[in-house]
Amino acid sequence: MRLSTRNQLKGTIADVALGNVMAIVKVRLDGGDQVITSSITKDAAQELSLKTGQPATVFIKSTEVTIGVD
Repeated sequence: MRLSTRNQLKGTIADVALGNVMAIVKVRLDGGDQVITSSITKDAAQELSLKTGQPATVFIKSTEVTIGVD
């Protein structure tokens, strides 16, 4: 699969929580303790057969990226 999305972060699925309609998927990024959380439809999570421990790639396409500092 080739995509135009440039922000591609590899990791491992840390948790999949299925709700009635939506699913919350947490992906621990490779090389650290950072976790990306994504809300997707329950149907999509089931169609992808998402499981804890499964390798995954997070694709981020956004019109706004915010940076904060202390």
